Amino acid sequence: MESLQYKAFISYSHKNAKWAHWLHNALESYKIHKHLIGEKTEAGVIPDKLSPVFLDRAELASATDLGAMLTQSLEHSWCQIVICSPTSANSHWVNEEILTFKRLGREARIFSLIVAGEPYASATKTPELECFPPALRYQLDNNGNLSDKPAEPIAADVRKGKDGKNNALIKIIAGMLGVGFDVLKQRELQRRHRRLAWLTASAMTGMVVALGLAINAYLARNEANKQRIRAEVEAETANRTANFMVSLFAVSDPSEARGNTITAREILDQGAKRIETELTEQPIVQTTLMHTIGEVYTALGLYNRAQDLLSQTVSQRQSLFHQTKVTGEELADSQGALAKVNTELADFDNAVTLYQHAIDLLNQSNAENQQLQGDLLAGLAEVFFRMGRYEDAGPLLQEVVTLRTQTFGSPSLEVADSIQQLGLNYYDRGDMQQAESHLLQSLEMVKGLVGSEPHPTLAENIGNLAFLNHVNMQFDEAEAQYIQALEMYRTLLGDAHPTVAGAYANLAFLYNDFGKYSEAKTMYQQTIETLRQVYGPSHPKIAKIMNNYAYLYHDIGEQEQALAIIGQTVSMAQKELGDNHTDLARYLSTQARWLAEAGEYSEAVPLQRRALEIKLETLPPGHTDIATSQLDLAEALAGIGEYKEASALATDSLNSLIESVGEEHWYVAAAQLALANTLLGENNTHDAEALLLKSYDHLQRSPAVPNVYIEKALNRLILLYSQTGQQSEKAKYQQLLTNLSAEPG
Repeated sequence: MESLQYKAFISYSHKNAKWAHWLHNALESYKIHKHLIGEKTEAGVIPDKLSPVFLDRAELASATDLGAMLTQSLEHSWCQIVICSPTSANSHWVNEEILTFKRLGREARIFSLIVAGEPYASATKTPELECFPPALRYQLDNNGNLSDKPAEPIAADVRKGKDGKNNALIKIIAGMLGVGFDVLKQRELQRRHRRLAWLTASAMTGMVVALGLAINAYLARNEANKQRIRAEVEAETANRTANFMVSLFAVSDPSEARGNTITAREILDQGAKRIETELTEQPIVQTTLMHTIGEVYTALGLYNRAQDLLSQTVSQRQSLFHQTKVTGEELADSQGALAKVNTELADFDNAVTLYQHAIDLLNQSNAENQQLQGDLLAGLAEVFFRMGRYEDAGPLLQEVVTLRTQTFGSPSLEVADSIQQLGLNYYDRGDMQQAESHLLQSLEMVKGLVGSEPHPTLAENIGNLAFLNHVNMQFDEAEAQYIQALEMYRTLLGDAHPTVAGAYANLAFLYNDFGKYSEAKTMYQQTIETLRQVYGPSHPKIAKIMNNYAYLYHDIGEQEQALAIIGQTVSMAQKELGDNHTDLARYLSTQARWLAEAGEYSEAVPLQRRALEIKLETLPPGHTDIATSQLDLAEALAGIGEYKEASALATDSLNSLIESVGEEHWYVAAAQLALANTLLGENNTHDAEALLLKSYDHLQRSPAVPNVYIEKALNRLILLYSQTGQQSEKAKYQQLLTNLSAEPG
């Protein structure tokens, strides 16, 4: 085990991503008992930890075999764990991963975790319930192919009434380590008893052997008394909390209150200080108030202050939870509140950890709080969205829709919001039809509930639908909807608010496309300044606005300023998002494209290659952004004379764009322009001319096309007719280029 890079390789269908991430975290955080470390078993020497565990992030879709990275990872993995369900049973790639691992001679090291369906159901009247992929159900023959000889998969089972999560995990770990389940289970019970020993330490001196039974008897005898005490504590907590909140508004010194000028922020700050100093002897009341005021700070966008209070809340509630003075539900609630703040502060790794801990804690507590469960799943999906993990977010949002429908009923604002978020996730995954369907469904539900008066949920729905219309080049509809959403937000929130800033930014982007550069420039500047006041000098949201702001300068011909701003944007994204995020890829692609336009092709090519690599890793196959990156790389490669590779990329981009956005979209014309450029480089002037004329005509007819693409088309037509000696045609397009350059920006 020690000689291989990974302790395990998790194979799963991405519809089971929740279970895969739970297992990944559980294995990597599992503490092997010190008395087992170093023992020799059939699995080798037992290590001190079970990390790292390989968890892939994206399904392969168009290749005919496993990618090199996945194959190499399987080769370097001690064992394989298959998440088994009907979806994984039908997954080509899960099956291929199992076959690959078996062909390495490691069939005995494959373990299964059943999360849904039924094993061996394929031979029954309900084959659709089969949870084992074929490669698990059958052995390999001497040639490495599946035979008809049944296999006997080693399986743990988390389904209701089966092993349960804890026992299933122990079964898998026992198999990985080569020890008996009973041995590992006993170690777990010993560890658990030590955590509970404080309950009876004073009365149980010298009775270690009977500790577990004594604890159970103790808890049984005192259950009624504990419930009575808890009810009294909750009543007292509510009473003290109410009294404390009332006291915040009572100013003992009249000189402290400046008439009507005292602000809610001052009251909150005063209350936060008093909570930390006056309630140290009442920790339950203290944490309740800290949690409440921390959430108020969050709602006001005061994230750093919220983070301080909620971090203290989580720390104290963890201590109280171990003393059984607060419930797992209460601790999970505080962890979720802190995770939400960390999300806003772009601390994504900690946010994911907190959300996953909170979800696990809520499940372990058997709390039937579907509202909190839905909120936690929605929060985790939001983090995944901001990390560019769109495929991981989708199943979570589907579950949120189900939970909120069960909790609030339909129609309701909560269900409408979850449908809206799922619609946006479909957009992120490139499914425009499902995106529009879900956004319209959400909007109609909200209108039926709140009417047409200003309402934050209604404004959000209208703004998101405007964005979709914007992307689909429906500018009249998008403009009207953006303005409607903006006015609602201003009425509800005032002018100085991050949400209002975002509404201005959306409208500015649209105006930029319309060529109303002066209005767009002013609004971008206001947006950036407002966001810096809220988030500080560096944040992913600021980077997004700076990216758009850079485009404005590019569109009005100020290329040096555009490159300077996009360079700052790339640096900010690398700092805040890391080196493998979709947004970073988009900024890199833009930077490289503009360098290519300036003739700096040798600088542009490696940036475009990196951008395309990130998008291929983080976006689903066929996504528009992958196609546009292929287009951009083709342009850069043509600039350094690599016409063969450029032609292949441009052709792939053109075909993909026709399928994803339709032949009428100007992106298709841009791809035709890139392909024509490679033909020119190869002196295929006949085919290049037909494609250039078609592209130029398309660009001329399309709304809101950046002038740079029309300029490219004209320059390439001029070059074509220079090469073919058609001077009259050359002069015609030179005049058109002169006229275009003379147009006001």
